[in-house]
Amino acid sequence: MLYICPTPIGNLEDITIRVLNVLKKADVIACEDTRHSKRLLSYYEIRKPLISLHEHNEKKRSEEVMSLLRSGKEVAFISDAGMPGIQDPGYFLIQTAVKEGLEYTVLPGASAAITALVASNLASKEFFFEGFLPRKAGEQKQRLKVLKGLQVPFILYEAPGRVSSTLKNALEVLGDRKIAVLRELTKIHEEYLHTTLSEYLILENKVEKGEFVLIIEGATQGEKVYLEEEIVALLKHHIEEGSSRKDAVKKVMELTGLPKNKIYPLSLDL
Repeated sequence: MLYICPTPIGNLEDITIRVLNVLKKADVIACEDTRHSKRLLSYYEIRKPLISLHEHNEKKRSEEVMSLLRSGKEVAFISDAGMPGIQDPGYFLIQTAVKEGLEYTVLPGASAAITALVASNLASKEFFFEGFLPRKAGEQKQRLKVLKGLQVPFILYEAPGRVSSTLKNALEVLGDRKIAVLRELTKIHEEYLHTTLSEYLILENKVEKGEFVLIIEGATQGEKVYLEEEIVALLKHHIEEGSSRKDAVKKVMELTGLPKNKIYPLSLDL
């Protein structure tokens, strides 16, 4: 059995009993970074053979993990923090297990996105998870234009030192909106900040060290008027993600609330 195991996003005690039991019984533990994972494993006095499996070697190491599974070994996979497979290695590993018909199971546990969303006070039911935006300003703004029409809050991850520049781009593209800036979740210097895009940018003495999750308020009903270029950008995004033309048109209709005769003709040149 392959076990996909979530690990703490900060506080080492935020781990389930089931995950600990799996890590203790596994024959091998695959880790995103063996050096990072040794701290967690040492804290719980778990000593097992470790292999590294990260974004640069995931395809090669996934085949090695499949070989271990075929030989009857129990393998646990952990990323550096939170749930593997979401903005972390693990997706290709699961994809390979499915392709080869090998048994796997995903254990529930810590997630920075959900923890931040609950703390944000901006969503009660629906939301959109984006993760990391492109680093280059032009590409980042293009992606924000795609997100602009969402009428639900969306979740961003951001690295220290880039929070202000990202939120400045967001203000330029989205206009002023409510935001929650959540820093160092579950750690000693955990901080929740509820403000707006414009107010955040003029705050003095703000701390931009550590790990960040940003929650941005969705568009209000009737707020958004879509330009043709924005509709084309939405269509192009969904087609590049693997949707057929028909499905892309349907998704953009649902997202924008626009009728088919406003969207379908724009899809014909893509």
